[in-house]
Amino acid sequence: MAQLLARRRLKNLLLFIPNMVLLCARLLTDSRVPATERALLAGAIVYAIIPFVGQVDDAYLIALTLLRLMERTDPEVVREHWNGGGDPVEFIGAVALLAGKFLPKRIRRILTARVEVAPGKLEDLKSIPKPLLVARLEAESAVGSRQ
Repeated sequence: MAQLLARRRLKNLLLFIPNMVLLCARLLTDSRVPATERALLAGAIVYAIIPFVGQVDDAYLIALTLLRLMERTDPEVVREHWNGGGDPVEFIGAVALLAGKFLPKRIRRILTARVEVAPGKLEDLKSIPKPLLVARLEAESAVGSRQ
């Protein structure tokens, strides 16, 4: 029952991928978005439109890219460009959480490598838990748990 509900929720979230791609495209033209973040947004768009890659990892990668952007700029910039319903900050966090649960651990680790919450920005993203944004190698986790 829980798995069926999760699949339905994931299907609904995947229907928002076009809105997320459009959001990224609009943010590319906003001068308040740093150049590095624009490059990442462009990469996320290209990745999302490559056929046969899979929509779950597309949603996850775009969501992580937008989370990173919101860490480095005001989340209001994202809200201004959002074309869908609801709050995009909450929606993007939900996409990252849900899509991450459906991806194999190895793919999550690759997609989230070196993505961390910027100091002082976590309060803007309270609905998104920090561990989602940091992927540690299993060897590092084992060393950390022994200390």
